[in-house]
Amino acid sequence: MSGSWNRPKINLPKTKMEWVADIIGYLAFLGSVVFLIFSWGMLPEEVPAHYNASGEVDRWGSKLELLILPIVGLFTAFLMQVFEKFPETHNYPQRIDEENAAAFYLNRRKMVNLLKNICFIIFAVILVQSITVALGWSNGFGAWVLPVIIGSSFIPIVFGLLKQRKIK
Repeated sequence: MSGSWNRPKINLPKTKMEWVADIIGYLAFLGSVVFLIFSWGMLPEEVPAHYNASGEVDRWGSKLELLILPIVGLFTAFLMQVFEKFPETHNYPQRIDEENAAAFYLNRRKMVNLLKNICFIIFAVILVQSITVALGWSNGFGAWVLPVIIGSSFIPIVFGLLKQRKIK
């Protein structure tokens, strides 16, 4: 199989792990949007619009800016859902063939699924934290947030690539 257009399209059912990740990711994201809707009337006109690397608010903006997080989150999820649905179009090592294509596809789809849901959770956490800071219920993230976001984004990629190396 030379190009992605020649690769077989294999219908692989979602694993339980993918279903659980989807439920957690979608519920976290939906919960943050519901929280935004219910707290909208209580929010001041200026809310946190940006955080520095230490997790402190370094720019305040209109509360309308809080709508950017769900919009970007949905756009990101839509794109990642497309990547998840068509694993045969991804970039694979030359050793992919008819016998191991299903293993490669499943591994890559699981990785994209985890990344999609981690993005959902990250957007949800940032949205909820911005609301609670605006309402005076908290002070910001703290220095832990940037390493956690970076780590949680790279861990599925690293594990996915390590598992891919083991596919014969």
